[in-house]
Amino acid sequence: MSLIKSIFYFYKDGFMNMKVGKKLWMIIGIKFFLFFVVLKLLYFPNLLNTTFSNDEEKANFVLENITHKGR
Repeated sequence: MSLIKSIFYFYKDGFMNMKVGKKLWMIIGIKFFLFFVVLKLLYFPNLLNTTFSNDEEKANFVLENITHKGR
């Protein structure tokens, strides 16, 4: 068993054997939802789709910004 799996099962078993374990897992799930869904939508909008109308313009913009020297 890999180290990551053993660490995961250690915490999983520990939380499930506690009286408040299920509530703690619910809090962890809500936090992951907030971090990965809500914050992405609010703070990391898809600027390429809002600025450019087709894939060629998007590709050219990305290529220019990646290869531009001197910044």
